[in-house]
Parts: sequence; C-alpha cells; structure tokens
Amino acid sequence: MSNEVVQKTNRRKLLILILLMCAPVVVSYLLYFFEFRPGSINYGELIAVNKLSGSGVNQKDNTIFRMRDLRGKWIMMTVDSGNCDEACQTKLYHMRQVRLVQNKEKHRVERLWLIDDDISPETELAEKYEGTFFVNTKDSDLLDAIPPRELQRKYIYLIDPLGNLMMRYPEGADPTKMGKDIKRLLHVSQLEH
Repeated sequence: MSNEVVQKTNRRKLLILILLMCAPVVVSYLLYFFEFRPGSINYGELIAVNKLSGSGVNQKDNTIFRMRDLRGKWIMMTVDSGNCDEACQTKLYHMRQVRLVQNKEKHRVERLWLIDDDISPETELAEKYEGTFFVNTKDSDLLDAIPPRELQRKYIYLIDPLGNLMMRYPEGADPTKMGKDIKRLLHVSQLEH
C-alpha cells in the first residue's frame, strides 16, 4: 500500500472515532433543547415530598396515634368523614385489596383512615376493614400537612417508610395499577421497620 492510501485510511478512522465520541454529547443537547421528557412508569401522581407528623385518636382503643408509630412501613392513607359514603367505602376496599395482592410483602404495608370529623364509623365498617387504623384527626395538625385541604377526600395517598407523603391516587383509581406501583416500590425499597 502506498503511503497516501494509509494516511487516508487513518484519517477516516480518526474522523469516525471523533464522531462516535461526540455523538452522546450532541444527542443529549438535542434532547435538552427540544425538551424531550420520557414518560413515567408509575401510575400514581408524584407530589412534593412532605414529612407528615402529628397525632390523632385511635378509634379502636381511644389511644393517641402518632405518625411515627408506623415508621418503617409503607402506608396507604385516605381522609374522609366518619359517615363513610360509597366513595369512601370504595377507597377502603381498594386499599385492602391492594395490600392483599402484595402476598408475602403485605406486612410492609399499612392502611390508615384519617377521619376529619367527630363522627365515629359504624362497627360493621371497622369489622369489614379490620387492620385499618381508624384515626380521628378533626383538630389535628396532621390534616394541615396534606395539601390542599379542600381536596383531601378525593385521593388515596401513599406515605414512604420515612413518613414522607410522596404520591397520591385519584378518586376511582384502578386498584390493579396501584398494586403494581406498590409492588415495584416494595421491590426497590431496602428500608425495613
């Protein structure tokens, strides 16, 4: 081979090598400037992380309930009246079913119902959703930590093992998709109580 052919081949190799090394930088700038945002794989709506603290009265035995009592557990939480209408009962049912589908990991998930008025739920309801913490929080600062106050009854909230409110599911949420979200979180979470 002539010296000229070798030089051309080496130049081509160098140019290809430079292009390959610069490609990721060019692609990242293009994605940034064209505002490409990949979709999320979670079903629930991520919300601004908010540390929940406060207390209420446990309806079951009239003891003081504090959020730190459930530290180390994932918590599905709903806020509603003690008169629990159909929408409220649907949320309680979905929370129970989502916990049950976690199988051997269900001990890492708790259910919490914050009752935002002085009305005590019917005993039949307490029996039907046994294992759910029924907590009266009418005058508690716990409710103030859940924004926005006027829409609290519309969601099922998810609290991480550190006590941070971090996700919510809308009224009428699909419990199958909720269960998949929580299963994924349980899988990647290394925190135990």
